[in-house]
Amino acid sequence: MVYQAAGNRYDSMTYRRTGRSGLLLPAISVGIWWNFGGVDQLENCRDMLRTAFDLGVTHIDIANNYGPPPGSAEETFAQIYRQDLAPYRDELIVSNKAGYRMWDGPYGEWGSRKYLIASCDQSLKRTGLDYFDIFYSHRPDPDTPLEETMGALDHIVRSGRALYAGISSYRPEMAREAARILKELGTPCLIHQPRYNMFDRWIEDGLIDVLGDEGIGCICFSPLDQGILTNKYIGSLPGDSRAVKLDWGDRLPREKIDKVIQLNEIARERGQNMAQLALAWTLRHPEMTSALIGASKPAQIEDAVGALDKLEFSAEELARIEAILSA
Repeated sequence: MVYQAAGNRYDSMTYRRTGRSGLLLPAISVGIWWNFGGVDQLENCRDMLRTAFDLGVTHIDIANNYGPPPGSAEETFAQIYRQDLAPYRDELIVSNKAGYRMWDGPYGEWGSRKYLIASCDQSLKRTGLDYFDIFYSHRPDPDTPLEETMGALDHIVRSGRALYAGISSYRPEMAREAARILKELGTPCLIHQPRYNMFDRWIEDGLIDVLGDEGIGCICFSPLDQGILTNKYIGSLPGDSRAVKLDWGDRLPREKIDKVIQLNEIARERGQNMAQLALAWTLRHPEMTSALIGASKPAQIEDAVGALDKLEFSAEELARIEAILSA
């Protein structure tokens, strides 16, 4: 059956401006890392991306190493794109990244010009796209000059391989310097993608201020701490959970779950579930353009978008959340 996107897909979604750019992103974006690899069921992946787009989620985030195995998430996306999404290319924001290991030898990871441009070309082939909307340096390279890495991003944009440049997981001062270099090259840094959630708040120690100063957007990954900030671990650990798949071991300490139980009470009072509370909390920053979620089923995407129904927090609610998190 030929897919036809929902006619009301833009009626309820919240869109936010990306820094001081002209680009709007949905407040909830979908990342296709885990659950979109070659080991996963294509039809479920297809259902998830169709559900997302029907809800107004126009932004799909990928990286060269996503799978498993690496590269297979891009190939999964390519099949779904050909089947369903190609007619809507101009309504989609598709981002990609390079920085982690993809092939053997000295040119298969990090931030050299050689690696970033070669990886971008490989990713375009695997996804079947003519260009990416955003291309990121996935992680800072301690050994490659920042000028080289940013110069590669500038070239990727100027050559038509991508429309915008972004960075991911850069600390505040390096992010500021990267923004300066890109601005001088004439390709402003559009967006920064850091890890951020209730249990990992490092961006509050300077990075948010840098992004605000520089007019750079922010999209956080792991806003649910890979599922910990949901209701699923309050009781027993589900056998199909990501925690079991990844063999987390001590990633689920009792004190975290105890805090989730307390936070869930605030969520219940707000008419939300735990995941919706956690997503709304990350989006409370005016600099936060979007929260990037992962999912294993369409219902989880629907649930995440439901967080947008109540984004406002009272001062009392924020104080109670802070007391729980800092205890």
